[in-house]
Amino acid sequence: MTTTTTEPTAPTSTTPPTWLPVVAGGVTLVMWASAFVVIRHVADDISPGALGAGRLLVAALVVLPLVLRRGWVPPTRREWALLSLGGVGWFGIYNLALNAGERHVDAGTAAMIIQIGPVIVALLAVPLFGERMHTWLLAGMVVGFAGVAVIARGSTSDAGASLVGVVLVLVAAAMYAVGVLTQKVLLRRLPSVQVVFVSFLLGAVICLPFASDLPALVTDGGAGLWWILYLGVFPTAVAFTTWAYALTHTDAGALSLTTFLVPGIATLVAWLTINEVPPSLSFVGGALAIVGVLMTRRRPRV
Repeated sequence: MTTTTTEPTAPTSTTPPTWLPVVAGGVTLVMWASAFVVIRHVADDISPGALGAGRLLVAALVVLPLVLRRGWVPPTRREWALLSLGGVGWFGIYNLALNAGERHVDAGTAAMIIQIGPVIVALLAVPLFGERMHTWLLAGMVVGFAGVAVIARGSTSDAGASLVGVVLVLVAAAMYAVGVLTQKVLLRRLPSVQVVFVSFLLGAVICLPFASDLPALVTDGGAGLWWILYLGVFPTAVAFTTWAYALTHTDAGALSLTTFLVPGIATLVAWLTINEVPPSLSFVGGALAIVGVLMTRRRPRV
């Protein structure tokens, strides 16, 4: 007796191959890591505002056809307020702070500091969403911010970095946390592509007043413009799309942990392309920051 007649055929047409979400997640991580290196590479040639505004406007143009195809869902007044907060914070202030910060710290160090973002998310979730402040959360915050302090100590003792850069990138990490928390509420009803499209535009509006060199970059059509196009298309528009795809088909907790690979990838790419390696203390601080994040995700036994 055979069992061929009872084998389901539907999953083969609806479920993607197991390797495809893994590849999508890997592509995302490499693209996000490359963004830190590109920003560092052009930091002295393109202003933080022009780099941010150009990147976000390009990304908005890329996702616009997806918004039009999906259809517009009218946000409520509360959702508009959250969209404004997330767009201004995560995509506006974040880009300005990160771009300015990478004028003072290397790409690998910046990527390590950004990893403190989930710790800030956990901290802000207590008053905003009523999550409980527990021992693991407190301990994780202490360890995570101790890691940032170690990175700052290593940076200030290095000739190519400064405490100012560390603080600016830490501000970017805080704005990342704001964006994550606002999107957590918005994505309950609004399409994800609509949320990122509006956020891109709002972030660009914040960056434009600081982008006086952007028109010249566009008219010249030189290397600076091509780097802006790369940042807008790949680490922003494409990477967020591949990340959403991977998130749809894999465990969210496991996938989110893979973002800890970004600093290592960014450091490797920076070493291979622009011959840049973070100070030794940055690796120690980065490890502490990651341990701190992992501690905040633990839950006490009830």
